[in-house]
Formats: sequence, structure tokens, C-alpha cells
Amino acid sequence: MLSLFAGLSLSLATRFDAAAALQEPSRFDAFMKLAKPLLPIPALAVICPLLYLFFRETWRELDEDAQLHRGQLLAAGKVDIRPFAALVLCALILTMQEYYGGRIFFDENIRPILTKLNEAHPTRMRLYKYDELYSFGWWAGTRIAGYVIVPFTFWKIFFRQDSLLDFGLRTKGFFKHAWIYALFLGVVLPAMWIVSREPDFGNYYPFYKQSSRSWYDFLLWEGMYFCQFFALEMFFRGFWLGVLRKSFGSGAIFAMAVPYCMIHYGKPYLEANGAIIAGIALGSLSMKTKSIYQGFLVHITVAGLMDWLALSHRHALPTVFWPPG
Repeated sequence: MLSLFAGLSLSLATRFDAAAALQEPSRFDAFMKLAKPLLPIPALAVICPLLYLFFRETWRELDEDAQLHRGQLLAAGKVDIRPFAALVLCALILTMQEYYGGRIFFDENIRPILTKLNEAHPTRMRLYKYDELYSFGWWAGTRIAGYVIVPFTFWKIFFRQDSLLDFGLRTKGFFKHAWIYALFLGVVLPAMWIVSREPDFGNYYPFYKQSSRSWYDFLLWEGMYFCQFFALEMFFRGFWLGVLRKSFGSGAIFAMAVPYCMIHYGKPYLEANGAIIAGIALGSLSMKTKSIYQGFLVHITVAGLMDWLALSHRHALPTVFWPPG
């Protein structure tokens, strides 16, 4: 989400140097190849200090609580096994999703099963029409299972004294901190509007390329997409931070931001780098408010508008509710 700023900077720089590129294409191309990996660095150098200034009190409070908690454990001669259990579990979940929750595994193992079911029930399955949507259904389903069902069930079984509501799921104080998320949207949305006019943006979003076929396709895809985002927030900003809050203090935020950045690998380079900032910012907000809901609403607002704008700019919004044929 916050990577839109990096994308905007690149977009404006590209336009500014267009004339030079036409005159000396070889030099310009070579320069851009060398410069592109470095583009996130000045953005990080500006944004990270701002994050520190905005959240330093929250981080200090978290560290003070963690120090008190660790001191009490040491005085009692106990060891907190929560970081060990949580981080091993999270690493296992992310690894399984990488190897078994993607398109390759679906094509090799799930699609043959669906093909046989389609042969037996062609009018129900309609695999020929919704083939791509089935693959995204597998992707979203594995994320929901891995991000929510597995870790929350595991934790409730082995750490019964911990309340799952403390993992960012309480609604108290929702409106009290809503202005912070409104401020985020106020800054991000104008930048998103500018970036959305770039050709690469329209080619990349939405992920489901049949979204323009009908409103049914578009809404079904967005439903999957939004459910996946809620599961993602429950995992990274809810479970991960909730479990490690007392043990790691503010360090839990930065530990979470690393894998959160890595799950964006495969997306545009600048977006993956922007996930570093997004992970720290949304994680800090979640720790401050003890809630994931505002972050989820920001996420789906931006994601939904990105898909909408990408279709709108290439005049590909659906015109019928049901897919033809």
C-alpha cells in the first residue's frame, strides 16, 4: 500500500527523463538498471524517521511492558516458550504456503481432481468458465487456513489461558483511533490515483484477469481477495504481534515486518520494498490500538480501488452482471 509513494516517484522520474531516454537510449537504460535497485533507499531514509517520531512513545510503552514481563518470569525461574512455539509455527505455515498454496501445486495436483469432477458434473463445476477463479480460490483458501485456522486453533489448544481476543480482535476503541487510519487514506489515495494511470498498473491489477467479464466475476473475486486480506491481518498484525507482544516488546513489530515484506516477492520491486514501511506502520498502529480492524479496512479500501481504477482506466469495467455464455 505505502509502496505507492515509491511507485509514484519512479513514475514521475521516468516522465521527466523521457526526452533524455529518446536521445541516448542505451545510456539511459543502463542508468535505470543500475539506479532502480537504489530507488527505495531515499524513500526509506525519509519515511523511517517519520515513523519513529510518530510511534516512539508506543514503542517505548511496549518495551517497558515487555521488560516488566521478562523480569517477572526470571524472578520466578520460568522461561516463556511462546516465542519458540509461535515463530516455529509461523515459519512452518509460511513455508507450506509457499510450496503448496500456489499456482504450481494447484495445476499439478488440484486441477486434475477438478477436471474429473467437471466431467461428472459439468453444469455444476463449469471449470471451462471459471478455471482461473478456481485457482485463486485455492490460493485464498490456503491463506485463510494457514493464517487463521491453524495458528489460532493451535494456540487455543496449547495455551488455553491466553485469550484470542487479545490478538487484535477486540472492537473496543475502534472509533477512538479511526482518525489515524483516515489520515493514512488521505495521504495514500491521491498517490494511488496518480500511479493508477501508469500502463504497468493496469496490466498488473486486478490479479483475476476475468474480472471485467461480469460483475459476478468481479464481486466474487473481490470477496475472495478481501477475505484473504482479513486473514492476513489476523496473522501478521493479530496473531504474530499478540503472541510476541509481552516477550519482544516493540521488536515484535520489526520481526513481523521481515516476513511480511517477503510474502510480496514476485510483485513489482517497489511494491515489495514498500511492504517494509507498510509492515512497520500497520504493525505499530495495531499495537497502539490493539485492533486489526482499521488496518483491514485500509487494506481492502486501497486494494478494491486499485482493481477498480485499473479496469476503469482501460475501459474494462463489467457491463453485465452474469458472465455470457
